[in-house]
Amino acid sequence: MRTIAVMNQKGGCGKTTTIVNLAGCLAHEGHRVLVVDMDPQAHATLGLGIDPEDVSENIYEVLCEEPGEGPGLDEIVVNASEHLNVAPSGVILSALEQKLGSESSSGRTERLAVAVERLPKPYDFVLIDCPPNVGVLTFNALRAAQEVIIPLETSYYAMHGVAKLLETIALLEDRLGHELRVRLLPTLFDGRTRFAKRALTEIRETYKDLVFDTVIRHNVRLREAAQRGVTIAKLDRRSYGFVDYMSLALEVLFDEEQRRESEITVPALTPEPEPETAGDKGVVFALKNKDAEAVQLAGDFNNWVPDAGVETRRSADGTWEKVVRLGPGVYQYRYFIDGEWQPDPSNPRRVEGPAGGINSVLIIS
Repeated sequence: MRTIAVMNQKGGCGKTTTIVNLAGCLAHEGHRVLVVDMDPQAHATLGLGIDPEDVSENIYEVLCEEPGEGPGLDEIVVNASEHLNVAPSGVILSALEQKLGSESSSGRTERLAVAVERLPKPYDFVLIDCPPNVGVLTFNALRAAQEVIIPLETSYYAMHGVAKLLETIALLEDRLGHELRVRLLPTLFDGRTRFAKRALTEIRETYKDLVFDTVIRHNVRLREAAQRGVTIAKLDRRSYGFVDYMSLALEVLFDEEQRRESEITVPALTPEPEPETAGDKGVVFALKNKDAEAVQLAGDFNNWVPDAGVETRRSADGTWEKVVRLGPGVYQYRYFIDGEWQPDPSNPRRVEGPAGGINSVLIIS
């Protein structure tokens, strides 16, 4: 079970949007997900279609009592959709810090970690929505988590604040004696502006491997999903919002550490030994089709122009090989076979394309 906290002290950066829609996309892939709402504003609860006023118990009841004396985390969860549950929040959660004021520091910050450890129902992911401040609620979330995602708006104001936030997390790690893996997620990206492009470039140059390859673009459908209390995976699987959050979900699933542990590989995609471009990989897309007269490859790496920038090789047994130079990232692509679009039959990772049809997905770390 992987426990991931989503944190940022700055409001309006897409923190709750990320929690809700990453959870929705992971659940859409068949993974069992629990969202723990640690924000007294209860936006993640609302975003998953649960009215905080309609639940009899929330996360406050779990955390306000000594472990074992109050309800367990599994006793207060509410089902939001298939494979997706939420431990709801409420405004009363803001009183927890005062409630625990007399308790030792270590006791106050361990309660959520203990509750997660005692979950009898197995989950693949526990995603924790942190409040936009550093206090006992955030300490509990970080103590329970193994990983932290920091949504980072593609602006210079966000760049100024993220260094302080990373320093804060480092101090919390030291204080809690608990190591965390931290990743930055660029959000609210508007590719039409040079400003946003420059900000994204600076984020990547400054924080390098800490930054996800996925970028979350501005998309009005994400706002509509929040207003309706559903995830983007439920509302519109042809929107850019779904494409972006599904790419994030796939990147979380297939990051270097997880792939090494699970020994997950994508069939028929093998690196060439000596890429021509430094830092890029020559990737071979292989398709066996003896009857095809023309096989072309198109994806977001070549603006969906069939065979643009693609080297083609064809062997006598009917195997078509397409070689593309690709750097680290999450890519969507399809074959164009004798005038018809088709996903890669050897690659099980697929999403619905924003213009319709099914795209295959490749992740290169």
